Amino acid sequence: MILLNEDTKCLVQGITGKQGSFHTEQMLKYNTNIVAGLTPGKGGQDFLGVPIFNSMEEATEEVDINSSIIFVPARFAKDAAFEAIRHLDLVVIISEHIPVHDSMKIMAYAKEMNTTVIGPNTPGIISPGVGKLGIMPTHIFKEGNVGVISRSGTLTYEIASELTNADIGQSTAVGIGGDPVTGDNYVDILKRFEKDDQTDAVVLIGEIGGTAEERAAAFIAEEMSKPVVSYIAGRTAPPGKRMGHAGAIIQGNSGTVTSKTQALNDAGVEVAKKPSEIVELLKKVI
Repeated sequence: MILLNEDTKCLVQGITGKQGSFHTEQMLKYNTNIVAGLTPGKGGQDFLGVPIFNSMEEATEEVDINSSIIFVPARFAKDAAFEAIRHLDLVVIISEHIPVHDSMKIMAYAKEMNTTVIGPNTPGIISPGVGKLGIMPTHIFKEGNVGVISRSGTLTYEIASELTNADIGQSTAVGIGGDPVTGDNYVDILKRFEKDDQTDAVVLIGEIGGTAEERAAAFIAEEMSKPVVSYIAGRTAPPGKRMGHAGAIIQGNSGTVTSKTQALNDAGVEVAKKPSEIVELLKKVI
């Protein structure tokens, strides 16, 4: 497993909000190690036994924390992310609709501080059997040895469910986020899976727009020893039309299903035409 393991000690930023409280309860039910919450003005209270603090400084002085998950509204997300990046090793930003210029500042600061950021606009991370820092439904995941990386939450769920129903478990599933500017990308996560003893193969779920999948293909060709299979969403999308995610827009001949599929095929990666084919492709390589 990667990113989220037995040593992860997480703080929830925005723990008392509607989304934060609901998903904190779900994460606790999945035995995730949530050790603190943060809501300015609510310090001294607790939520389901999790102590709440007014600031990151206060929380890190009182509790051993190394990661954060952010549920605050978009207009507050940059400040929340900066506070977390300043103190912690891993920051997962669930928040949607963060302005691109804010995301650019967040990622620049994370690089400066050597902090790993997942998101924004992500379903998060789940390591089945250990915990989740995210919003994904846990019953569709199963402990195992296949890593999953995706830009799309719903496709992550669909393909994880297909894997689990075929008795193929997952080591970790990571949603890198659907925005144009995100933290860790496909290559960053592939590097982690390549080094991970508990991951034997990887499913890369992509979509039209941008060149992230082509860059992943180049890395796979040069650096990956573990087998990778893929699915690229957007096969029927009309050229030039933005589809769903802010990052999913085709420009010229780049960013199309054809260009991404060709790059992945050239790197030795079989690409499914529909999500249900992923299981059969995996069975060929593991």
